[in-house]
Amino acid sequence: MKYRMFVAVLMACTVITTTSSAADDGARNRREARLDRQELRQDRREIREDALDVVQLERLSAQLQRAVAAGDTRSIARIDRAVDQMLSQELREGQREERRDRRELRRDRQELRSDRREIRENRRRHKGRREKADDRRDRRDDRRDRRDDRRDARQERSQNDSRESIAAQWNQVAGRYDSPSMTERAELLDRLMDLARAEVKQDGQERREDRRELREDRRERREDRRQG
Repeated sequence: MKYRMFVAVLMACTVITTTSSAADDGARNRREARLDRQELRQDRREIREDALDVVQLERLSAQLQRAVAAGDTRSIARIDRAVDQMLSQELREGQREERRDRRELRRDRQELRSDRREIRENRRRHKGRREKADDRRDRRDDRRDRRDDRRDARQERSQNDSRESIAAQWNQVAGRYDSPSMTERAELLDRLMDLARAEVKQDGQERREDRRELREDRRERREDRRQG
C-alpha cells in the first residue's frame, strides 16, 4: 500500500514538473517572438534613418564643394555646425546601440542556458530522437545568433570609435578656412559617408537575421506544442 502511494505521488510530481517545464518553455518562446518583432520594427526605423543620413551627408558634401569654390566662409561655418550636430546625434545613437547590443548578448546567454536546461529535461524524460534533434537544432541556432550578435557589437564599437575620431578632427578644423583645413573637411565628410553607407548595409543584414530568428521562434513554438 505504502509503495503504491509512493509511486502515485512520484508520478504526480513528474507530471507537475513536466507540465511546468513545458509552460516555461512556451512562455519563453512567446517572449522571444515578441522581442524579435520589436527588433524588426526597430530595424525598419534604423534603415530609414541611416538612409536619410547618407542623403544628408551627400548634400552637405556638395554644399561644401560649392562653398569652397566660392570662398563662402559663412556657408562653410554653417556646414561646420550642421556636421557637428549630426556627429553629436550619431554618437548618442551609437551609445544606445551599444547598450542594445549588451542586452541582446545577455538574452543570448539566457537562451543558451534555457537550451541546456531543456536538453537535460528531455533526457530525463527519455524523449525520442526527434525531440532530441529539435533540441540540438535549437541550441545550434542560438549559438549562431550569439555569434551574429557578438559580430554586430564589435562592428558597432568600431563605428563609434571612428565617429569619435572624426568628431575630434572636425572640431580642430571648424572655424579654419585655410586650404589644408578645407581639404581635411572634405576627407572627413567622405569618411562619414562611408560609415553611413556601411551602416545601411549592416542594417539590412541585421533585419534578415532578426527575420530568421522570428521564424525559428515560431518553429520552436510548434515543437513545444508537439512535445507537450
